[in-house]
Amino acid sequence: MSKEFIFLSELIERRRAVYPPFYRPEKIDKNLIIKILKNATWAPTHKRTEPWRFAVLTDTALQKLSAALMQYYVQNTSQELYAEAKHKKSGERPLQSACVLVICISRSSDSVIPAWEETAAVACAVQNMWLSASALGLGAYWSTPAAIKTLPKALGLPEDWECLGLFYMGWLKEGYPLLSERRAVDDVTIWLDS
Repeated sequence: MSKEFIFLSELIERRRAVYPPFYRPEKIDKNLIIKILKNATWAPTHKRTEPWRFAVLTDTALQKLSAALMQYYVQNTSQELYAEAKHKKSGERPLQSACVLVICISRSSDSVIPAWEETAAVACAVQNMWLSASALGLGAYWSTPAAIKTLPKALGLPEDWECLGLFYMGWLKEGYPLLSERRAVDDVTIWLDS
């Protein structure tokens, strides 16, 4: 077995959703973010439509995202369900992150590519980002709150960009446990030999 395959297998097994409270308060160099995004663009894409689009939020843009998420909570929560603690928490994650990548899609016409294939291509791009972040020692987390529907307008993104989530990133705190388990391959696989 090749060294590359062993390294890749270990990296895939080490990849985890790590939430912003477990990030160190430290910036990520812009060149590293660019390399992560470049890896994202090497995801498979049918007919090379490359439907992924990204907005990189750092510094004061994180405060703008925080405010947009908090505003969404206020506007979409009934008085009976409103809780001040949840309102505050809705805007915390961006402020605990070194950067947030807004994951978007610019879809081709359904006559060119089925919508699910475009979405799958973006998901593959996110997996490339996640593996890249893990290889660098960054914590990362793909969040899909209901507020993503309003973010392109709130953040001033192009009108044809549909938001599929937020990819939070930050330097992983020392000692964060990366242990996890998955079901055995035999539990999720059948072999059809004839």
